[in-house]
Amino acid sequence: MPSNSALPRNLAGRLLLVDELGVIAALVALVGVVGAFHPAFLDPAQLVDVVEQAAFVGILACGMTYLLAMRELDLSVGSTYALSIVGAAILIQNGLNPWLGAAGGVVIGAVLGTVNGIVGEAVRIPSIITTLGTLSLYRGLALAISDGKNVADLPRTHDFFTVVGGDLLGVPVPVWVLVLVALTLTVVLRRTRFGTTVRAIGSNPEAARFSGISLPRTRIKVLALSGALAGLSGMLTLAFFASGDPTIGGGYELQAIAAAIIGGTPLRGGSGTVWGSVLGAVILGTVASGLVYFGVPINWNLFATGVVILLAVAMDSLLRRRRAATGFL
Repeated sequence: MPSNSALPRNLAGRLLLVDELGVIAALVALVGVVGAFHPAFLDPAQLVDVVEQAAFVGILACGMTYLLAMRELDLSVGSTYALSIVGAAILIQNGLNPWLGAAGGVVIGAVLGTVNGIVGEAVRIPSIITTLGTLSLYRGLALAISDGKNVADLPRTHDFFTVVGGDLLGVPVPVWVLVLVALTLTVVLRRTRFGTTVRAIGSNPEAARFSGISLPRTRIKVLALSGALAGLSGMLTLAFFASGDPTIGGGYELQAIAAAIIGGTPLRGGSGTVWGSVLGAVILGTVASGLVYFGVPINWNLFATGVVILLAVAMDSLLRRRRAATGFL
């Protein structure tokens, strides 16, 4: 039990959002380094573009935060993202109102996530194994129903594409959606019974089960949430490109996991920071954009991402050990 002197420090740690401040500092430093060598990178329009491109992975990372918080992973989010896009594009191509088609895309994502949960519970295997299989299954289905081609000939002039694929008050709509998703999921994770349940399972699954929490039901709900967010991100992408590419989103599952880890969500479960995951996605986007400015071939992106992940995990481990030693948690 913490001492009385430790309680104010714990409270201060929560109020000051120490983890997020650390990620913010890292992001500012990274932007500063790139900007020092290439001042054009600091142009507001360029920075907004980086955030917009990071928004698609950032939304996936928000769902991954919940999964990591309860010691789970979803390796199929990239394929779910692609299949949702293709499914919605086919619906729209066949005459369905684009707004309804987009809603259908989100539902497709939620259903695919639910299937992940139900299959895992039915055969009693971890979600990482289930989604390793559905990663290929969903991607293969996206390729099959689209015949391996872009689903094009969509009504680009419809207000779904002009509104969702456009700007609001000078800021791209995907950025607004990312902020809204992050705000909502932060409140849910920290202030609701569902969020407390997720964190309790990640902290101690056996104790959570003993207290009456249904682990299977919660796992299915979180995987459904992850799928729905993949569908939502997919609909933003569909509005942006106005076509359904069955090959899009390859590797997004790893980027989403990386963003969550970089943002401060530990692999051991029990806690998570949605805003940290969003900032982690922006850091990855900044690295990718910075490599372009430095003339580094795009093939080095994965290498750079791996380096960032290793540095983030090492720093997270070091900081947590120091906080544990000083009682500032």
